[in-house]
Amino acid sequence: QLQLVESGGGLVQPGGSLRLSCAASGVTLGSYAIGWFRQAPGKEREVISCISSIDGRTNYADSMKGRFTISRDNAENTVYLQMYSLKPEDTAVYYCAVPRLYYYCSGYVGEYDFWGQGTQVTVSS
Repeated sequence: QLQLVESGGGLVQPGGSLRLSCAASGVTLGSYAIGWFRQAPGKEREVISCISSIDGRTNYADSMKGRFTISRDNAENTVYLQMYSLKPEDTAVYYCAVPRLYYYCSGYVGEYDFWGQGTQVTVSS
């Protein structure tokens, strides 16, 4: 069964950077599209980015462009989310997930069926 594990979260000061990792065991993560999401307290889960498995194409939510970079390392069986210039409003639990169609990205949270447990990112001085 596909299981995803996020890591790399923590406490960071405003303006700082973090790199989150999404790893899987027992499956080749490079065979799947992977999306990154976040959910702040009291808010709905929102899409950050997705990377396709077909051609490596990346997509970003308009509000996330410029400070977030998604990438994958197939040798490490890991997908990363590099975050720059973090702001307090970036505080949230960050998740990775595989879409229902496995190989193709979707911009809709509801079209992702396989989720990790999330990793907390707190941006505060």
